[in-house]
Amino acid sequence: MLNPCDAAFAARLSRLVPEGTLSAPEPRHLEEPRARWTGKAGILARPRTTAEVAALVRACAADRVGVVPVSGGTGLVGGQIMPSCPAPLLLSLERMAALRGVWPEENAMVVEAGMILADVQAAAAKVGRLFPLSLASEGSCRIGGNLAANAGGTAVLRYGNARDLCLGLEAVLPDGSIFNGLTRLRKDNAGYDLRHLLIGSEGTLGVITAASLKLFPQPAARVVAMLAVPSPAAALDLLALSGDRAAGLVSAFELIHRMGFDFLAEAGFGLRPPFDPVPDWLVLLELELPAGMEPEATMAGLYAAASEAGLVTDGVIATSEAQAAELWALRETIPLANRKVGAVSSHDISLPLSAIPGFIEAAPRAIAGLGAFRVNCFGHLGDGNLHWNVFPERGHGKAEHDGVRDQVKRVVHDLVHGLGGSVSAEHGVGRLKVADLARYGDPGKLAAMRAIKAALDPAGIMNPGAVLG
Repeated sequence: MLNPCDAAFAARLSRLVPEGTLSAPEPRHLEEPRARWTGKAGILARPRTTAEVAALVRACAADRVGVVPVSGGTGLVGGQIMPSCPAPLLLSLERMAALRGVWPEENAMVVEAGMILADVQAAAAKVGRLFPLSLASEGSCRIGGNLAANAGGTAVLRYGNARDLCLGLEAVLPDGSIFNGLTRLRKDNAGYDLRHLLIGSEGTLGVITAASLKLFPQPAARVVAMLAVPSPAAALDLLALSGDRAAGLVSAFELIHRMGFDFLAEAGFGLRPPFDPVPDWLVLLELELPAGMEPEATMAGLYAAASEAGLVTDGVIATSEAQAAELWALRETIPLANRKVGAVSSHDISLPLSAIPGFIEAAPRAIAGLGAFRVNCFGHLGDGNLHWNVFPERGHGKAEHDGVRDQVKRVVHDLVHGLGGSVSAEHGVGRLKVADLARYGDPGKLAAMRAIKAALDPAGIMNPGAVLG
C-alpha cells in the first residue's frame, strides 16, 4: 500500500534538496495530449542533479510514496500521469538538460535526460553529425522520455528505434541507488545489459537521468518524393524495389491514405496536397545519399522503375529543402488534424509486412457492425507500424460512439493479434493499454516482467499503475 505525497512528506523532502526544487504541480504536468485523464500529484520536484534525483527517490522508497517521472508530456498512452490516489511525487527532469560531452570522432555524445529532442539533434549537427531519432513532437519531447518509451518515429527503417541509438545510461533505481552505465563502448558483454531493461520500461524500473547516444555521419544529400500507389500491396512492392535499388539509403517510407488529407482540410490547416484529385493511397519516401550520388536523378530512376512495374501512378519529387519540408509537413500534421476531428478509437499497431494489405482490407469490415465510421490509416510502412484510427462520420461527434469504443478496440486488436502483430508498436503501454498487455502478452514474458518489477521495485513506487497495472 502506497502513502500520499502529503504536506508532511513534502516538508521532509525540502530538507534533502535545494530551495526551489519543490513546488505545486502545474496543469501541464497533469494533462495528456488526448485529454482522456487528468493526473493527480502531491508535489512537483524539479531536481538539477542526479544526486538530487537519488535523494528524492530514496526518500520515496523509505516512506512508500509513488514516483511518477514526467518528461515532455507528449506520451499518448497515459504513462506520464497518475489519475488515482494516493497522490504521488511528480519528478520532472526538465532542469537536467545539459550536453555533458560530444565526441564526433567516436560518433557519440552524452546528454542529460531533460534535453529536448530537437536540441539533441542540433547539438549533433553543430559538430557535423546526425542524431536520427525524429518525431512530430521533437520540439517538446525530451530524450529521457523517448528512451523510457523506446520511441520510434520516421527513421526507424534505417536507424532503428530509440534503444538502437543508445550506448549507455545513467539512471536512479527504485531504492535510490545510481546506475552509472554511461559507457560509450560499442562492445561490452560484461553481464546483463541493464540499459535495455530500462529502455522501454516507461519509468517503472527507474528514472533515466542521462544517456550516451550514437551519432552518424550527416548524409551528403537527401531527396523526398510523394508517390501515388494503386494499393497498400503495391506500396509494399515499392518498398522492396526501393531497398533493391537504394540499399541502405531509404530513411523513411510512410504510407498515407487519402482520408488524412481530407482531415487536414476539415480541421482547417490549409495545407494543400500536390495532387488533385488526391489518390486513395500515397507513399512519402525519403532517401539519404552519400557524396557522389545525384539526389533527383536517383529518385527519378527509382520512380521510372516503379512506374514500369506498375507500382506508382503519379509522383512529385522535391527539388529543394523547402519543397521537401512541405511534403513532410503534410504527413506530420495529420496527427494534429486527427485530434481536431476527434477519434472514436486510435490504434498504434505493428504487423508483419506481408500481413498489412490483408489487415487494411479486413479491418473496416470487422468493425462495420458497430457503427458508421471513417478510418484514417497512415504510418511507418517501412517498419510495419500503422496508425489505424477510427472516426465518426462527418457531422457526428465521437461522444456518440462512446458505448462502442471498447468494442471497436477489441475487434481491431483481436485481428492484429491473430495476424501475429502487436497492439503497442511505438507509443508504449502506459496506463491505456495495461489490460491489452494482460490479454495479448505472452504468459512467460508477463511472468518474467512481474518478477523483474518485484525484484527491482518491491515497494511498487515507480510509476504505479503503468505497464503492469
